[in-house]
Amino acid sequence: MSSATMPPSLSSSGRLILLNPGPVNVHEDVRAAMASPDQCHREPEAAALMDRVRAKATAVCGGADTDTSVLLAGSGTAALEAALSSVVPQDGRILILDNGHYGERMFRIVSLHGVPYQRLEFGWTRPMDPAEVDRALELDPGITHVGMVHHETSTGMLNPLREIGAVVAARGRSLIVDAISSLGSEQLDMRADHIDWCVGTANKCLEGLPGVSFVCASHENLERLSSVPPRTFYLDLHGHYMSQDRKHAPMFTPAVQVMTAFEVALDLAIDEGVPARGARYAAHAEAIRAAFTEREARFLLPPEHRANSVTTVAVPPHLTYDQLHDGLKAEGYVVYATQDQLAGWFRVANMGQLGAADVAEFFPAYDRVVAKYADQAR
Repeated sequence: MSSATMPPSLSSSGRLILLNPGPVNVHEDVRAAMASPDQCHREPEAAALMDRVRAKATAVCGGADTDTSVLLAGSGTAALEAALSSVVPQDGRILILDNGHYGERMFRIVSLHGVPYQRLEFGWTRPMDPAEVDRALELDPGITHVGMVHHETSTGMLNPLREIGAVVAARGRSLIVDAISSLGSEQLDMRADHIDWCVGTANKCLEGLPGVSFVCASHENLERLSSVPPRTFYLDLHGHYMSQDRKHAPMFTPAVQVMTAFEVALDLAIDEGVPARGARYAAHAEAIRAAFTEREARFLLPPEHRANSVTTVAVPPHLTYDQLHDGLKAEGYVVYATQDQLAGWFRVANMGQLGAADVAEFFPAYDRVVAKYADQAR
């Protein structure tokens, strides 16, 4: 058996520890829910499941009784594309705030669908500036929507959502937030942050499994989409909303087992609470950053700009990212590459069901891998 097909090694905890920013290690009850019985997605039981998941996803977003969530079968990008391609009217225009790979992805989606746009680029290691956003809105009254990423996972940057939300609301525009990598662990509230469209997914800080994503918005905003001609068939957000809200049925076949597991994950998230989960993640992140500091590692971002779930660090001298990744995987840990623009860096995420021991035991493994290649370089 070649090394490419060898099963991954396990850490001392008996698990492969995922230190990538989703998918994540999940609670055993979430994994067990994937073994739920086979069922038809058009039966009442599946409809009741869908209704419950929609309500719980809305609750996690800080939504009110006037809000709801629309479920999509797909990764977070599916829900993001549904929102961006569906909500901007033909005579409207969206301002894309871009300071990383996922801001660039928003730009690529709207340009692909022919949505009129303006792009405000800040640079990959610079946080979004609310004053610059305000100036852009002041100068262009034709902008009707603003799109931003809350946690720019390509760098680990946490953008100032509340401040930008206040600016967008004061200018009377509509805010679309990619909260795919922040929802469940970072402070976020539909009302307090002036979010009109919140995009989330199951398999990151909500600690579910890949295959279900959603858009949370007010019923009023979703109803208004009836006047916006759809730009896509499968990802028509208004079509999904009408089917799920009026008929209590999915428009197309959903991933029922994944949705079942997502409900368990949402229950766990609601029981733990976002502040407590955020504190758990922050404690792991602090331990990771302290250990890297002891090793004199270089960080991409200063502490005040880092989210509580991703740390971007320079690859140590004398080895490549692939050598570091493969060496750590052989020890039972998976770290994550950066995009080409950030060659020479790697990411360590602490999303999911990790314990303090998982974090602590990562560093002896890291040291062994680094020492191996340092010895070879002598």
